[in-house]
Amino acid sequence: MMNGSVVVSQLGARMHYAVPQILASEGKLAHFYTDICATKGWPRALRLIPTSVMPASIRRLAGRVPRNIPSSLTTVFPLFGVRSAIRRQRMKGFAEEMDHTLWAGEEFSRLVARSGFHGATGLYAFAGDALEQMRAAKREGMWTAVEQMVAPREVLEQLLSEEMDSFPDWMGPSAVNPFAHPFAEREKAEWDLADLIVCPSEFVRRHVVACGGIAERCVVVPYGVNGRFTAERPPRAPGPLRVLVVGEVGLRKGSPYVAEAARLLRGSAKFRMAGPSWLPERKKEELSLSVELRGVVPRAAMAEEYQWADIFLLPSICEGSATAVYEALAAGLPVITTENTGSVVRHGIDGLIVPPRDSQAIAEAVTMLADNVAVRTEMAASARKRSTEFTVERYGARLLAALSTLPAERTSRWGLYHSDNGADRLFPVQRHPTAHAG
Repeated sequence: MMNGSVVVSQLGARMHYAVPQILASEGKLAHFYTDICATKGWPRALRLIPTSVMPASIRRLAGRVPRNIPSSLTTVFPLFGVRSAIRRQRMKGFAEEMDHTLWAGEEFSRLVARSGFHGATGLYAFAGDALEQMRAAKREGMWTAVEQMVAPREVLEQLLSEEMDSFPDWMGPSAVNPFAHPFAEREKAEWDLADLIVCPSEFVRRHVVACGGIAERCVVVPYGVNGRFTAERPPRAPGPLRVLVVGEVGLRKGSPYVAEAARLLRGSAKFRMAGPSWLPERKKEELSLSVELRGVVPRAAMAEEYQWADIFLLPSICEGSATAVYEALAAGLPVITTENTGSVVRHGIDGLIVPPRDSQAIAEAVTMLADNVAVRTEMAASARKRSTEFTVERYGARLLAALSTLPAERTSRWGLYHSDNGADRLFPVQRHPTAHAG
């Protein structure tokens, strides 16, 4: 059982505030920090406005509701949240996006550090947004845990650069992102301070270790989703096998390989992509010749998308552990995916694992499932059964078990200084010259 209490900080409504909700349900949440939500400050007024008349951006804000987290335990920074939203709307290209990510993570982290830790034993924060608050928490003798939501930045940048070289008409030719290295170094500094590095998949854990994270501090905690996708499926309609892809249409999700697989199958299967896209119009038009582009689908309507499909496909180049795969399993869909997606799919049982960047392998997997009804039916049943191991409740139990390995009480206060190589180092303040403190 986990002892002590925890401060959680996170930007946005990641996984519908699952981590603070899990800790609050166990009485272990000391405080929750976020940028902006619909239950604190002026955004509360948004809940009085009919969603039908809201612009999409305001509707998303109104949907940020940290359920079952006491308002008294929540602190928001709405001015920062508005500034961040305005900056995001002005972004153009990967470099500006990374520049904003660095600014937002550092600014948010400083706001949390200045606001204090409410007597908590530990701090749970997210990679890229955590460094300043982790330093402050360590000075208070707290343990720190950082969640590495996706593979390390240097891995992600390398993979995306290779994709941009292969498909320059999708997002333009690759170019050096001047903000990628500072972000990667920020991640590594967070790993150095972390008592626990929470990874959603073995894919992420392996790359964290390869990039310098200490293996003994890394723990794999797969995610979980709620049961709203588990409704019984209607009888299959006649016609070509229906293949659903969920997520942003772009290079990281392997969309070019979906398009090529659809072209190779030439109508023997029907492909549908549900998710946002910032592709050039010409590329969208070309893609729509072989794939139905649904655009952004409201979360409330996603169950219908899963009901439409016969199988689920996500050939990602780099993920943490895509929650869409968990949803597809819960919906009873055999899944075709890659190892890089960080999924919990078992090859030949709940679906098929194909090599990344392999359109031919995708086409062959789709064909095999289309031609073998018995195999597809067996995989569908196994997928639904597999999903019961990855509910939000199971996720909570795994997360609490991981955190239970950390100290139940604060240790003595520590000082912090930077060594010549830029890494943070801790020392007991009572046994080290005060000139190095801070």
